[in-house]
Amino acid sequence: METGEVGASLVISEPKPSPLRPPNMFERLFQPCLGELVGTTFFVFVGCVSVIENVESAGRLQPALVHGLAVAVMVACMAEISGSHFNPPFTIGIYLCGGMEMHMVAPYIVSQLVGGVLGAAMAKAMTSSENFAKAHGAAFALLQPDGKIGRAVFGEVAMTCLVTMVVLLGAVNAKTRSPLVPFMVGCTVVINVLAGGDVSGTCLNPARAFGPAIVSNYWVYHWVYWVGPITGGLIAAALVRLLLGDRKMRLILK
Repeated sequence: METGEVGASLVISEPKPSPLRPPNMFERLFQPCLGELVGTTFFVFVGCVSVIENVESAGRLQPALVHGLAVAVMVACMAEISGSHFNPPFTIGIYLCGGMEMHMVAPYIVSQLVGGVLGAAMAKAMTSSENFAKAHGAAFALLQPDGKIGRAVFGEVAMTCLVTMVVLLGAVNAKTRSPLVPFMVGCTVVINVLAGGDVSGTCLNPARAFGPAIVSNYWVYHWVYWVGPITGGLIAAALVRLLLGDRKMRLILK
């Protein structure tokens, strides 16, 4: 896998011949951020539409498949441009595991959040006002918060930890890298949504929560979808760095 100067790619490719000239400023900074913005925009767009237009009949299967397939497709398409993060916990975890440089972390996260807002706005423009209002713009909500907040936070932590571990072990850790990372990440998203959708809604991504919240101005228990995923991403990075990574990755027990 080519780590490069920007971010670890979630797709492993064959070695390529050295370019005639090194990447310029656009290719090193602006193009990767644009890749994150565009990828997150379309991921949030199709995810929100799948919820809004089927708010009363979709169940869990359709949103699970839409979000998982969207992740897999966008990861495969944008891997050589930005590394295909599309999620702040992924970016933080990849940085902590040595897969990208520190100066790119903030631009990536800003690009992802802006992409989330643009995707949610596109979903609002495409869907009916009635369904948009019923679904709160596909913003995440805990409908029965009494006694459920702790379970929802734990669910977001555990499920984000799982998918971030798949990313880190499949794309960053040299011993376990796999060309099937897009498929693996997409399947993990599907599995998580099917398993935990009724507990927390299975956000796993602050950008996916932030965009619809901004567009619909719906902030009920919004903090859950920041605290849970970021904590889960940090735990995954710690597990890989301390225990699961190869000798080069591990900080202890080498």
